[in-house]
Amino acid sequence: MKRILFPTDFSDVATNAFVHALHLADVVEAELILLHTFQLPIIDSQFTPDNYYMIYESLQLAEFDAFKDEIPKLRAIAEKERMEHIKITHRLMDGDLVTTIREAIKEENINFVVMGTAGATGWETFFVGTNTGSVLSAVTVPVLSVPINAKYQKINTIGFTTKFKEKDKKALELVCAVAQKTKAQVKCLYVKTSQSNVKPETIKEWETHFAQYPVQFTILPLEDVQGTILDFVSQKSIDVLAMVTYKRNFFVELFSPSLTRKFSDYSEIPILALQSDTIVE
Repeated sequence: MKRILFPTDFSDVATNAFVHALHLADVVEAELILLHTFQLPIIDSQFTPDNYYMIYESLQLAEFDAFKDEIPKLRAIAEKERMEHIKITHRLMDGDLVTTIREAIKEENINFVVMGTAGATGWETFFVGTNTGSVLSAVTVPVLSVPINAKYQKINTIGFTTKFKEKDKKALELVCAVAQKTKAQVKCLYVKTSQSNVKPETIKEWETHFAQYPVQFTILPLEDVQGTILDFVSQKSIDVLAMVTYKRNFFVELFSPSLTRKFSDYSEIPILALQSDTIVE
Protein backbone atom coordinates (compact mmCIF):
# COMPACT_ATOMS: atom_id res chain seq x y z
CA MET A 1 0.00 0.00 0.00
CA LYS A 2 1.23 3.48 -0.86
CA ARG A 3 1.73 6.08 1.84
CA ILE A 4 0.97 9.80 1.75
CA LEU A 5 2.57 12.21 4.19
CA PHE A 6 0.37 15.13 5.20
CA PRO A 7 2.20 17.80 7.25
CA THR A 8 -0.32 19.92 9.14
CA ASP A 9 -0.39 22.85 11.52
CA PHE A 10 -4.21 22.54 11.73
CA SER A 11 -4.68 25.89 9.98
CA ASP A 12 -7.47 26.54 7.47
CA VAL A 13 -4.88 26.13 4.72
CA ALA A 14 -3.92 22.68 5.99
CA THR A 15 -7.51 21.62 6.60
CA ASN A 16 -8.43 22.49 3.01
CA ALA A 17 -5.46 20.49 1.72
CA PHE A 18 -6.48 17.56 3.94
CA VAL A 19 -9.57 17.01 1.80
CA HIS A 20 -7.37 16.73 -1.29
CA ALA A 21 -5.06 14.35 0.56
CA LEU A 22 -8.00 12.11 1.45
CA HIS A 23 -9.18 11.86 -2.14
CA LEU A 24 -5.66 11.26 -3.46
CA ALA A 25 -5.29 8.46 -0.92
CA ASP A 26 -8.54 6.97 -2.18
CA VAL A 27 -7.40 7.15 -5.81
CA VAL A 28 -3.93 5.66 -5.35
CA GLU A 29 -5.05 3.27 -2.58
CA ALA A 30 -2.83 4.77 0.09
CA GLU A 31 -2.87 5.43 3.80
CA LEU A 32 -2.41 8.90 5.25
CA ILE A 33 0.26 9.77 7.78
CA LEU A 34 -0.44 13.07 9.53
CA LEU A 35 2.68 14.91 10.62
CA HIS A 36 2.73 17.75 13.13
CA THR A 37 6.06 19.34 13.98
CA PHE A 38 7.24 21.62 16.76
CA GLN A 39 10.51 23.29 17.63
CA LEU A 40 12.00 23.83 21.05
CA PRO A 41 12.73 27.44 21.95
CA ILE A 42 16.31 28.51 22.59
CA ILE A 43 16.99 27.78 26.25
CA ASP A 44 19.03 30.19 28.38
CA SER A 45 22.38 28.78 29.48
CA GLN A 46 21.43 29.13 33.15
CA PHE A 47 19.14 26.14 32.83
CA THR A 48 20.61 22.83 33.87
CA PRO A 49 20.13 19.70 31.74
CA ASP A 50 17.45 18.52 34.17
CA ASN A 51 15.51 21.75 33.72
CA TYR A 52 15.93 21.51 29.99
CA TYR A 53 14.39 18.05 29.86
CA MET A 54 11.52 19.20 32.05
CA ILE A 55 10.82 22.02 29.60
CA TYR A 56 11.13 19.64 26.66
CA GLU A 57 8.72 17.16 28.18
CA SER A 58 6.19 19.86 29.06
CA LEU A 59 6.33 21.31 25.54
CA GLN A 60 6.06 17.87 23.99
CA LEU A 61 3.06 17.08 26.16
CA ALA A 62 1.39 20.37 25.25
CA GLU A 63 1.94 19.73 21.53
CA PHE A 64 0.66 16.17 21.91
CA ASP A 65 -2.50 17.39 23.63
CA ALA A 66 -3.09 19.95 20.87
CA PHE A 67 -2.46 17.29 18.23
CA LYS A 68 -4.79 14.85 19.98
CA ASP A 69 -7.57 17.45 20.16
CA GLU A 70 -7.43 18.05 16.40
CA ILE A 71 -7.61 14.40 15.31
CA PRO A 72 -11.39 14.01 15.85
CA LYS A 73 -11.98 17.10 13.69
CA LEU A 74 -10.00 15.59 10.84
CA ARG A 75 -11.79 12.26 11.18
CA ALA A 76 -15.10 14.15 11.02
CA ILE A 77 -13.96 15.69 7.74
CA ALA A 78 -13.08 12.23 6.44
CA GLU A 79 -16.57 10.99 7.31
CA LYS A 80 -18.17 14.01 5.64
CA GLU A 81 -16.17 13.26 2.48
CA ARG A 82 -17.14 9.56 2.76
CA MET A 83 -13.47 8.71 3.18
CA GLU A 84 -13.68 7.08 6.59
CA HIS A 85 -12.18 3.92 5.07
CA ILE A 86 -8.84 5.69 4.56
CA LYS A 87 -6.33 4.51 7.15
CA ILE A 88 -4.93 7.49 9.08
CA THR A 89 -1.96 7.38 11.44
CA HIS A 90 -0.16 10.20 13.23
CA ARG A 91 3.34 11.44 13.97
CA LEU A 92 4.49 14.24 16.27
CA MET A 93 8.10 15.23 15.62
CA ASP A 94 10.49 17.75 17.12
CA GLY A 95 12.48 19.79 14.59
CA ASP A 96 12.14 22.17 11.68
CA LEU A 97 9.55 21.32 9.04
CA VAL A 98 11.86 20.35 6.18
CA THR A 99 14.12 18.16 8.31
CA THR A 100 11.23 16.29 9.92
CA ILE A 101 9.51 15.78 6.56
CA ARG A 102 12.68 14.32 5.08
CA GLU A 103 13.07 12.03 8.10
CA ALA A 104 9.45 10.92 7.91
CA ILE A 105 9.71 10.22 4.17
CA LYS A 106 12.66 7.93 4.79
CA GLU A 107 11.33 6.23 7.91
CA GLU A 108 7.77 5.73 6.64
CA ASN A 109 8.57 4.91 2.98
CA ILE A 110 6.44 7.81 1.76
CA ASN A 111 5.23 7.96 -1.87
CA PHE A 112 3.59 11.41 -1.92
CA VAL A 113 3.55 14.59 0.15
CA VAL A 114 0.44 16.80 0.23
CA MET A 115 0.69 20.35 1.59
CA GLY A 116 -1.32 23.55 1.55
CA THR A 117 -0.20 26.99 0.44
CA ALA A 118 -1.86 30.30 1.22
CA GLY A 119 -2.42 33.81 -0.03
CA ALA A 120 -2.64 35.58 -3.36
CA THR A 121 1.09 34.98 -3.84
CA GLY A 122 0.97 31.47 -2.44
CA TRP A 123 2.53 29.94 -5.52
CA GLU A 124 5.36 32.44 -5.40
CA THR A 125 6.20 31.49 -1.82
CA PHE A 126 5.72 27.82 -2.70
CA PHE A 127 8.58 27.93 -5.17
CA VAL A 128 10.69 30.76 -3.72
CA GLY A 129 10.88 29.86 -0.06
CA THR A 130 9.03 29.42 3.24
CA ASN A 131 7.58 26.09 4.23
CA THR A 132 6.27 24.45 1.08
CA GLY A 133 8.90 25.95 -1.18
CA SER A 134 11.65 24.60 1.02
CA VAL A 135 9.98 21.19 1.00
CA LEU A 136 9.79 21.16 -2.79
CA SER A 137 13.54 21.57 -3.18
CA ALA A 138 14.41 19.18 -0.36
CA VAL A 139 12.30 16.05 -0.79
CA THR A 140 12.59 13.12 -3.17
CA VAL A 141 8.93 12.26 -3.76
CA PRO A 142 6.09 13.98 -5.66
CA VAL A 143 4.62 16.96 -3.81
CA LEU A 144 1.01 18.00 -4.29
CA SER A 145 0.64 21.62 -3.21
CA VAL A 146 -2.90 22.86 -2.65
CA PRO A 147 -3.74 26.59 -2.52
CA ILE A 148 -6.30 27.74 0.03
CA ASN A 149 -8.77 28.64 -2.73
CA ALA A 150 -8.62 25.18 -4.31
CA LYS A 151 -11.76 23.48 -3.06
CA TYR A 152 -11.76 19.80 -3.89
CA GLN A 153 -13.66 18.70 -6.95
CA LYS A 154 -13.45 15.57 -9.06
CA ILE A 155 -10.39 15.62 -11.28
CA ASN A 156 -11.47 15.57 -14.92
CA THR A 157 -8.42 17.11 -16.58
CA ILE A 158 -4.75 16.93 -15.57
CA GLY A 159 -2.31 19.26 -17.27
CA PHE A 160 1.28 18.20 -17.86
CA THR A 161 4.13 20.32 -19.23
CA THR A 162 6.94 18.58 -21.07
CA LYS A 163 10.19 19.07 -22.94
CA PHE A 164 9.98 15.51 -24.29
CA LYS A 165 12.90 14.39 -22.14
CA GLU A 166 13.17 10.78 -21.04
CA LYS A 167 12.54 11.71 -17.40
CA ASP A 168 9.39 13.53 -18.52
CA LYS A 169 8.16 10.26 -20.00
CA LYS A 170 8.48 8.47 -16.65
CA ALA A 171 6.69 11.34 -14.93
CA LEU A 172 3.89 11.32 -17.51
CA GLU A 173 3.43 7.58 -17.00
CA LEU A 174 2.88 8.25 -13.29
CA VAL A 175 0.38 11.00 -14.09
CA CYS A 176 -1.42 8.72 -16.56
CA ALA A 177 -1.72 6.01 -13.91
CA VAL A 178 -3.50 8.49 -11.64
CA ALA A 179 -5.64 9.74 -14.53
CA GLN A 180 -6.81 6.25 -15.41
CA LYS A 181 -8.01 5.66 -11.86
CA THR A 182 -9.98 8.93 -11.82
CA LYS A 183 -11.15 8.54 -15.44
CA ALA A 184 -9.51 11.87 -16.20
CA GLN A 185 -7.93 13.15 -19.39
CA VAL A 186 -4.32 14.31 -19.54
CA LYS A 187 -3.52 17.36 -21.63
CA CYS A 188 0.19 17.54 -22.35
CA LEU A 189 1.75 20.86 -23.39
CA TYR A 190 5.04 21.50 -25.17
CA VAL A 191 5.97 25.14 -25.76
CA LYS A 192 8.24 25.09 -28.80
CA THR A 193 10.51 28.13 -28.70
CA SER A 194 13.13 29.12 -31.26
CA GLN A 195 15.68 27.42 -28.99
CA SER A 196 13.82 24.10 -28.94
CA ASN A 197 15.63 21.14 -30.46
CA VAL A 198 13.04 18.38 -30.11
CA LYS A 199 12.80 16.36 -33.31
CA PRO A 200 9.40 15.55 -34.89
CA GLU A 201 10.17 11.83 -34.69
CA THR A 202 10.61 12.16 -30.91
CA ILE A 203 7.16 13.68 -30.59
CA LYS A 204 5.75 10.94 -32.83
CA GLU A 205 7.40 8.27 -30.67
CA TRP A 206 5.78 9.79 -27.58
CA GLU A 207 2.37 9.84 -29.22
CA THR A 208 2.77 6.16 -30.09
CA HIS A 209 4.04 5.26 -26.62
CA PHE A 210 1.08 6.95 -24.90
CA ALA A 211 -1.57 5.90 -27.40
CA GLN A 212 -3.06 3.54 -24.81
CA TYR A 213 -3.57 6.41 -22.36
CA PRO A 214 -6.09 9.28 -22.41
CA VAL A 215 -3.40 11.82 -23.41
CA GLN A 216 -3.80 14.76 -25.76
CA PHE A 217 -0.59 16.46 -26.94
CA THR A 218 -0.50 20.17 -27.74
CA ILE A 219 2.54 21.81 -29.34
CA LEU A 220 2.53 25.61 -29.36
CA PRO A 221 5.30 27.49 -31.25
CA LEU A 222 5.68 30.47 -28.92
CA GLU A 223 8.52 32.22 -27.09
CA ASP A 224 6.75 33.10 -23.84
CA VAL A 225 6.92 29.75 -22.06
CA GLN A 226 5.61 30.87 -18.67
CA GLY A 227 2.75 32.92 -20.07
CA THR A 228 1.79 30.14 -22.47
CA ILE A 229 1.59 27.60 -19.65
CA LEU A 230 -0.65 29.85 -17.58
CA ASP A 231 -2.84 30.57 -20.59
CA PHE A 232 -3.04 26.83 -21.34
CA VAL A 233 -4.20 26.09 -17.80
CA SER A 234 -6.89 28.75 -18.03
CA GLN A 235 -8.19 27.81 -21.49
CA LYS A 236 -8.10 24.02 -21.08
CA SER A 237 -9.93 23.92 -17.72
CA ILE A 238 -7.05 22.16 -15.98
CA ASP A 239 -7.95 20.76 -12.54
CA VAL A 240 -4.40 19.77 -11.51
CA LEU A 241 -1.14 20.82 -13.16
CA ALA A 242 1.73 18.32 -13.08
CA MET A 243 5.25 19.59 -13.75
CA VAL A 244 8.74 18.11 -13.59
CA THR A 245 11.04 20.26 -11.46
CA TYR A 246 14.21 20.69 -13.48
CA LYS A 247 15.10 24.30 -12.69
CA ARG A 248 13.68 26.00 -9.64
CA ASN A 249 14.16 29.50 -11.08
CA PHE A 250 11.73 28.55 -13.85
CA PHE A 251 9.03 28.01 -11.23
CA VAL A 252 9.95 31.28 -9.54
CA GLU A 253 9.34 33.10 -12.82
CA LEU A 254 6.24 31.10 -13.65
CA PHE A 255 4.51 31.88 -10.38
CA SER A 256 5.71 35.43 -9.87
CA PRO A 257 2.92 37.91 -8.99
CA SER A 258 3.49 39.81 -12.25
CA LEU A 259 2.29 36.77 -14.17
CA THR A 260 -0.21 35.10 -11.86
CA ARG A 261 -2.21 38.25 -11.21
CA LYS A 262 -3.17 38.09 -14.89
CA PHE A 263 -4.83 34.74 -14.27
CA SER A 264 -6.94 35.04 -11.14
CA ASP A 265 -8.30 31.50 -11.44
CA TYR A 266 -4.79 30.10 -11.31
CA SER A 267 -4.67 30.41 -7.54
CA GLU A 268 -7.28 27.66 -7.42
CA ILE A 269 -5.21 25.01 -9.22
CA PRO A 270 -3.28 22.38 -7.23
CA ILE A 271 0.18 21.56 -8.57
CA LEU A 272 1.83 18.16 -8.56
CA ALA A 273 5.60 18.75 -8.60
CA LEU A 274 7.64 15.76 -9.73
CA GLN A 275 11.34 15.81 -8.90
CA SER A 276 13.47 15.09 -11.99
CA ASP A 277 16.43 13.81 -9.96
CA THR A 278 14.39 10.96 -8.54
CA ILE A 279 12.63 9.86 -11.71
CA VAL A 280 14.37 6.74 -12.97
CA GLU A 281 15.33 6.86 -16.63
